Amino acid sequence: MLGVIGDLVEDVIVWVGGPVRHGTDTESRVFRRRGGSGANVASFAADLGPTRFMGCVGADPAGDRVIGDLESERVDVRVVRRGETGTIVVLIDGQGERTMFPNRGASTLLDAVPDEWLSGLSLLHVPAYSFSAEPLGAAVIDAIRRVKDVGGRVSVDASSTGMLTRYGRGRFLDLMAELEPDFLLANSDESAFLGLLVDGVTGTERWRLPSTTVVTKSGPQATIIDVPNQPQDEVEVPAVEEVRDLTGAGDAFAAGFLSGYLRTRDLREAAVLGHASAARVLTSPGASTAGG
Repeated sequence: MLGVIGDLVEDVIVWVGGPVRHGTDTESRVFRRRGGSGANVASFAADLGPTRFMGCVGADPAGDRVIGDLESERVDVRVVRRGETGTIVVLIDGQGERTMFPNRGASTLLDAVPDEWLSGLSLLHVPAYSFSAEPLGAAVIDAIRRVKDVGGRVSVDASSTGMLTRYGRGRFLDLMAELEPDFLLANSDESAFLGLLVDGVTGTERWRLPSTTVVTKSGPQATIIDVPNQPQDEVEVPAVEEVRDLTGAGDAFAAGFLSGYLRTRDLREAAVLGHASAARVLTSPGASTAGG
C-alpha cells in the first residue's frame, strides 16, 4: 500500500480571463475543489492501487467536505480533527501557470502519526511542504524513520522553489542526507535550485546521495531518472494538445510514478504511468479531472 502524509485543504481555483486589472474587476471563472499536495497524490493514486492519506483537518464543515470528497475517491483517510481547514487560492493565467496564495490551516497541526496509520505501507510519500511547519515537520520526520526502520521505502517531493527558499537550500539538503529517501521527485526549477544533476539545467556542483534516485520532470521535455552509479535515463513525455491548468500535474505524476513502481519495480514504466496520470488533469480546474 502507498501512504501519503500531507495537506488536505480546500482549493479556490481562479481562471483569469485576461491580464489582472489592479484596483478593479478582472473577468474570471472560479471553482472550488478539494486540494492539498498530499491529498492530490492520494486521490490520483487510489485509481491505481490501495492508498492511504494521513493528516490533520479542521473540525468544521469545510473539513467534513474535503474528507468526504477524498473518501469518495476510495482513499483510506486517517486524520486528526482540530483547528480550521486550510484554503489555497490559485490564480491560473492563460498559459495554465499558477500563482498560489496558501493558508494551510489545520494541515500543519498534525503532531504524531500513530503506528496503526503506518501499518501495511510499502512506500511512504511526503511532499516537502510537510517539513516546513511545526508540529507537522517533526511528526513527518519521525514517521519516515519508522517506515525505513521496518524496511519500507520513502519518497519526497521537492514541492516548490518558494517553499525550498523559505526552508533553506542547505537545510533541506542536510535533511535529505539524514533521511536518505529512496526517491526525490522535483521539477526542473527545483532541481536547478537544489543543484541536482540535470543536463542543461543545473550548475557545475552536483548533489546526490548513494541511495536516492532523483526524478526530474520538465514539462513537455523528457523526464530524467538519475539512479546512483548508473547513467541517467530519459523518458519522453507524450504530447498533450491543450494545457489549461497545471495545478496538480506534479502530484498526479507522483501518484502514477509511485503506484507504477510498486506494481512493476521498473522505473521507466513508472515514469510512463506518471506521464499518463499527469496528462489527465491538464485541461481541468485544479487537481481534478472534472471539466471546467
